[in-house]
Amino acid sequence: MKVIVKGTVSGQRAVPAAALVVLAALAAAFPVIFSSPVVTNYAVYALIFVAVVSAWNVFSGFSGYISLGHAVFFGSGAYAVGIAAKDWHITGTGVFALLPLAAAVGAVIAVPFGLIALRVRRHTFIVITIAVFFIFQLMAFNLNSFTGGTIGMSAPFLPWSPTTFNDRFYYITLACATGAVVMAVLIRRSRFGLQLRAIRDDEDRARGLGVRAMRVKMTAFVLSAAVTGLVGGVWFLYLTQVLPQSGFDPLFDLSLVLMAFLGGLGTITGPIIGALIIEPGQLYLTIKYTNGYLSEILLGALFLLIVLFVPRGLVPTAGEWIRRLRTRGRPAVTPATTAAAAAPQPSESPAREART
Repeated sequence: MKVIVKGTVSGQRAVPAAALVVLAALAAAFPVIFSSPVVTNYAVYALIFVAVVSAWNVFSGFSGYISLGHAVFFGSGAYAVGIAAKDWHITGTGVFALLPLAAAVGAVIAVPFGLIALRVRRHTFIVITIAVFFIFQLMAFNLNSFTGGTIGMSAPFLPWSPTTFNDRFYYITLACATGAVVMAVLIRRSRFGLQLRAIRDDEDRARGLGVRAMRVKMTAFVLSAAVTGLVGGVWFLYLTQVLPQSGFDPLFDLSLVLMAFLGGLGTITGPIIGALIIEPGQLYLTIKYTNGYLSEILLGALFLLIVLFVPRGLVPTAGEWIRRLRTRGRPAVTPATTAAAAAPQPSESPAREART
């Protein structure tokens, strides 16, 4: 009996491992299979949002504090790379050495930001993040000596062939997305992740059980900001320019929230699926239709539909449907009384137990 159970568990573990290997192979071969620069461009932007929404989910999804100010870290990371490259006269591929600086800038900004915003509870926290966002956007518009004002900043020229430019950034953004997802998985499985989810479920009770809520929230906030700042630097180098309205875009935060809610807030795969659905779709609508407000209207309508009909997200809802189909109305967990009745009695022979 023990051998059978062990073999079953090993088989269950082998299926996800094989799926990950196949997924990694497909991701690595994507630019080869789809060689069109337009398709690769869609993939680069999708992977940028996979990385950012996974980092956002580490804080907001696990803790329950919905942030509408992560564009602060994204835009600050982009501007940090541009300002440093300009002042330090860094050109060519050497600008990639500035990406850790973008992550550090995001983390440093998150410390005073978090010390102010995380002292309040969730609804007030949302309002504070919006206020801080607009402060940074106004700073980007008005600090002309640093940010270039309305002109913005241009990225250093990268000596890459136009035919391989998108492919190179595809693998860079793929590495960013993979790192962000791995970080989310490790945090969710750790004691730290358990503390974050305890805060999400009942912060007062978590404090009563010994969770240092402020420290836990601050740590998650800083980690999320660091990854977002780094990806903002990558986005700046790929787009080759940053403007105040693009680096600090309010639709950026709305897109993150929509991606997470569509796939499943607080899950690992949910935000990824949301990013892979929404960002390519938004790019397609922006390119196909000249009306720039169409994508914004559709984003708002989609958000309303998700809240009304799929409030838990696609991944949790699909998982619930699958469990219902498998059990066909029977309870997914065997009741304790049934399990006790089915258990072998002490008087039964060892041979009968072995057969069972």
